[in-house]
Amino acid sequence: METIISRANLKTYLMETKQIKIMVADPTTLGLFGLAIVTLVASSQKLGITDGLSFVLPWALFLGGVAQIIASVFDFKHNNLFGSTAFAAYGLFWIGMGMSWLIRLGCFGEALAASADTKQLGFVFMGYLILTTIFLISAVKMSKAMFILLILIVILFSTLALEAFGCGQIWHVIAAYSELTISLLTFYVLAAKYLNSVFGREVLSTGKPFVQ
Repeated sequence: METIISRANLKTYLMETKQIKIMVADPTTLGLFGLAIVTLVASSQKLGITDGLSFVLPWALFLGGVAQIIASVFDFKHNNLFGSTAFAAYGLFWIGMGMSWLIRLGCFGEALAASADTKQLGFVFMGYLILTTIFLISAVKMSKAMFILLILIVILFSTLALEAFGCGQIWHVIAAYSELTISLLTFYVLAAKYLNSVFGREVLSTGKPFVQ
């Protein structure tokens, strides 16, 4: 009888699902740093402070792309739906933009560069505008700084789309300044997230959410 019971218990034990939680650091600061750097260097080119795309490309691919995707992977481990989705989406955006710039520069052949239609990028920007608007709606439950940051990103994608569709140079200028503001605000949110975590208290405030 004891043998039968022990075998039954063993079978039950083997059939149990074991959940192991692996503790990892919050990747938000890495993702924010990637966004801050790539928007800073990209805005310098749009504003005419720097020339060309040669030294924008590495930061677009590695900081804007790879760093944000790494942050996304670890945010999935944190069960952070917003962070994992946003970092992955924006990381892939910058990789896509880097590839688009390489095509335009003729790195994949003159025929491909000659057939490039900027309006196609306009539709990409429209898609990201829709996604960011969805993020913005959810941001009422986040900090005020994050809400403002997403408003700026909505403005950025709106103006990039209008520029891509040939609606005037003014949208390029607005996009440049919104991108620079995104970078500076992202650095602030990054600093608040990092310093508040290190000191265990609120060193920098990001503002309470509109909806608790």
